[in-house]
Amino acid sequence: MLKLFQQSSLSTKLVRIGASLLVLALTSIGLTLWVTWQLEGGAAAVNEAGRMRMQTWRLASAVQADLPRAEVKSLVAQFDQSLSVLRSGDPARPLFVPWDDKVREKFASVRALWEMQRPQWEGETDLSAQASLQAAVQFVVSIDSLVSAIEHQLSRLTAILNLFQFVMMALAIGASVIMLYTGYLYVIDPLDHLQKGLRKIESGDFSTRIEVDTQDEFGRVAEGFNGMAGKLQTLYEGLEAQVEAKTFRIEAQRARIESLYEVSAFLAGANTIEDMSRGFAQRVRKVMKADAVAVRWSDEANLRYLMLASDCFPHDLVEEERSLMAHVCACGNLKPDARTRVIPIVSHEEAPLRHCARLGFENVVSVPVRLQQRLIGEVDLFFRGDVKLSGDEVELLDALASHLASALEGLRAAALEREAAVGEERALLASELHDSIAQSLAFLKIQVQLLRNATQKAKGEQVQIALDELDAGLRESISDVRELLVHFRTRTNTEDIEIALQETLQKFKHQTGLPTLLEVRGEGLPLAADVQVQVLHVVQEALSNVRKHSQASHVSLEVVKSARWQISVRDNGNGFKPQDEHGQTHVGIKIMQERAARIGAEVTIRSQPGQGTAVTLNLPAHPVALGVVGIADLQKTERDI
Repeated sequence: MLKLFQQSSLSTKLVRIGASLLVLALTSIGLTLWVTWQLEGGAAAVNEAGRMRMQTWRLASAVQADLPRAEVKSLVAQFDQSLSVLRSGDPARPLFVPWDDKVREKFASVRALWEMQRPQWEGETDLSAQASLQAAVQFVVSIDSLVSAIEHQLSRLTAILNLFQFVMMALAIGASVIMLYTGYLYVIDPLDHLQKGLRKIESGDFSTRIEVDTQDEFGRVAEGFNGMAGKLQTLYEGLEAQVEAKTFRIEAQRARIESLYEVSAFLAGANTIEDMSRGFAQRVRKVMKADAVAVRWSDEANLRYLMLASDCFPHDLVEEERSLMAHVCACGNLKPDARTRVIPIVSHEEAPLRHCARLGFENVVSVPVRLQQRLIGEVDLFFRGDVKLSGDEVELLDALASHLASALEGLRAAALEREAAVGEERALLASELHDSIAQSLAFLKIQVQLLRNATQKAKGEQVQIALDELDAGLRESISDVRELLVHFRTRTNTEDIEIALQETLQKFKHQTGLPTLLEVRGEGLPLAADVQVQVLHVVQEALSNVRKHSQASHVSLEVVKSARWQISVRDNGNGFKPQDEHGQTHVGIKIMQERAARIGAEVTIRSQPGQGTAVTLNLPAHPVALGVVGIADLQKTERDI
């Protein structure tokens, strides 16, 4: 029974205890009310019995006073009514006799005595005064006995009432104790255990559990608490493991990023392929903890692999595999879609990897090197033990290989750029020679032929004319050479061309002694260095024409900076009609037009005889140098010479 009670819910327990206490309280109250009702009815019965004694004396007095018979019968009727009330009770008020055997006996005696004396009191027999007095005394004594019996019964009921009151007080105290104990046992104590468990959970002790000894609401709460604590413990332990794993992963990623940054920084600062390849091999071996590394480069057809560098690779094997044919060994055996992979080294006589196996290598990691999806080489990492690559390590190796390819391509591009710059300088020199010295040399060649003919024919006058022409041509050639030297010493400024223009005007003034003026207006973006070179050569060619042909006394250079730059060379010389000019002047104009075309610009010439000349270079919004003089110009120069 106790076990079933413990397995009941808290509400059921409280209802049962409360219902039990309520039943006891209602029973006690009902019994108390019943006893009180009995006492009240008994007290009314005692009063009624006392009134019967008074009625007896009144009846005796009426008989002795010889009152009319009707009044005597009225008193007899009242007496009968009182007996009837005592026997049956009064429903209008609480009046009833607390019957027991003794009370019934005494009441029967009173009733029997009344039945015996009633005829006497009604006057059916004559009573003397003495007889009526004796009859009244006898009847009063009988009524007193009845009253005494009723009072005795009332005293018993009073004792019972006091007992019930004591029991009710005891029940009240007991109910309070029971309620307090029940509240402590089923509410306060479980809450206290729950609070202690919560405090332990708050302090980080997730192993805390609450003992479950009931199946009520607090038992289910305790089970829920234990489940929550277990879940938190599992999550906390799992979280610690996850944090540790995440920390390890982040640290590994940091190390990989640091390695990638270090290798990238080294590749960016390397100046030669040998230094770059050797440093790359050393760093990759250190990062991957490999026993040896070889960096191989492929030819255009991927038929032969050249070893650019190695680290910790045996010298004999380096010499043997310095140039390795494709598909004869695991190294250099890459397909177009090859990926980074681990290749086990098998040791037997016919295996292509027997050299590696003899040196103790067990695995080789092949990393293809690609540039824009084109296979250009591979990096081989040799290990003397087992090796397994994670996804992050494969990504790191691929990234390092990609950086190596980009760096090597950068070196190749830089070499090509330097070669192109040299070719451009040579082509520029050839163009300058063609446009100036070559023309003069061709003229001198013709004059020499004329001089030879005049000498053979002994024509002295023609010989003198040819000599004068040769002398003038030589002086002109010397001036052109000096001018070329001045031009090639002129340097541009990537920020502002104004300084280079000032130097050009200063050199022109030094050569000719003519006053010059530079005027710069407006605001615009600076010109690129290659564009500045072409602009300067156009200006120099215009100034050269002024020196050779204009016979001017003043030269000005106007520069308008805007979205479309405009550079004008003006002089106050002889001027000419552009459509009628030919010879060297025409050649100079052609040279300026060709240079302007290289940057998408155009040259306009405004001149009239006796009014000077204005040569204007109009640049596009975004000028770009399109190219330089090529091999055809060099060949043309050679033919002209």
